[in-house]
Amino acid sequence: MTNPILNVDSYKASHYLQYPPGAEIVSSYVESRGGEYTHSVFFGLQMFLKNYLSHPITAADMAEAADVLAAHGLPFNQAGWRHILNAHGGHLPLEIEAVAEGTRMPVSNVLLQVRNTDPIVPWLTSYVETALLRAVWYPTTIASRSYECREIIRAALEDTADSTDGLEFKLHDFGARGVSSRESAEAGGAAHLLSFMGTDTINGITALRRDYGADMPGFSIPAAEHSTITCWGRDREGAAYANMLDQFAGPQKTVAVVSDSYDLFDAIERLWGGELRDRVINSGGTVVVRPDSGNPADIVCESIRRLMDRFGYRENSKGYLVLPDYIRVIQGDGISPAEIQRILAVMKIHRLSADNVAFGMGGELLQNVNRDTMQFAMKASAIRVDGAWSDVYKDPVTDRGKRSKRGRLALVKTDDGVETIRAEALGEQANLLEPVFRDGALLVDRGFAEIRDRLHDSS
Repeated sequence: MTNPILNVDSYKASHYLQYPPGAEIVSSYVESRGGEYTHSVFFGLQMFLKNYLSHPITAADMAEAADVLAAHGLPFNQAGWRHILNAHGGHLPLEIEAVAEGTRMPVSNVLLQVRNTDPIVPWLTSYVETALLRAVWYPTTIASRSYECREIIRAALEDTADSTDGLEFKLHDFGARGVSSRESAEAGGAAHLLSFMGTDTINGITALRRDYGADMPGFSIPAAEHSTITCWGRDREGAAYANMLDQFAGPQKTVAVVSDSYDLFDAIERLWGGELRDRVINSGGTVVVRPDSGNPADIVCESIRRLMDRFGYRENSKGYLVLPDYIRVIQGDGISPAEIQRILAVMKIHRLSADNVAFGMGGELLQNVNRDTMQFAMKASAIRVDGAWSDVYKDPVTDRGKRSKRGRLALVKTDDGVETIRAEALGEQANLLEPVFRDGALLVDRGFAEIRDRLHDSS
């Protein structure tokens, strides 16, 4: 387990000496200030609270931190941490309020608020910023990105397909190998599953089972990689494909086979649409052909057209062409939200229904984001000194976009959506921020099904 005292930016260790005399309580908040999306999908806090913040510090943690920080050139707050250990059994005296996970929130609104509950340790609120902000910005950004992809694909299906059936399986998570850590795969893989049900990131599945009471929130299928095809040799490429059918094809089953190891179009025309054609048609399931190189939009359209030449097609009620149910295409190379939109736009020009294709996204889904993708920040907004509250804020003349909120905050519904207000203005209005953690104890434990439903019921 990570030492909580050292799970910080280095300079935090010196901050306990920087507060004004008489400081008692500091209140801070987290928000997405803007960035790529107009809304954020809040997710991941419960995972962090269970796995990190619910664990008390120990005397061994203190001893390690004292040694490390002294050698590192920083002071160690021996008295403060000793007080937490003795007075609170090592549990951090903090209260966190947050919007319910799965809430889709307009940016520039408070998502969570944190304050110390023991006036002896006012420095503690900001001390946890590093870990707390990291725990929230990353899964929330991934959840927001997956949701935006879902809406892109939904719009294409509504334009070019008879229904949106199967939307939940139109974007598959290929990102596990492209992230920097197992924890990233857990948090990001779990966040993706708020909007889709297709994933190869098992770490996301196990995290949801462990922290959100999920049974099986995502699914995968047998699929080939290049090594399992090319090890048969180029002259036996057809035998490699036949083996995939032998092992995995059948009624109500789906199997995906990467098909560009040598010549994608030869594989489509001579193998899938030639010597294996009757087996594909009669399998009772679906064979998914996977291109994995070339210009994605061009390759997808050309692959679908060539499959239609070999297997036929139907015209749906909207005038778009659809492959038979037993054959489909998945594009997993070079996929990003913008590329999904481009591929679907080009398909529409060629009268090809979005029904024909699914997508796989790896690093662009789980890794190619940072804290500035949605401009996440945690800022102090109020302090109590000698019993009196006052506002804390920044308002840099060089960048008004970094102006922070003032005072203790609340979040309320309005006719136009939601609004962040000062807590003292709440009156009889319901506060959408609810306490979820206090003094080491989890106050709310939500299941993943409830969180997923909240997102889609509000969409």
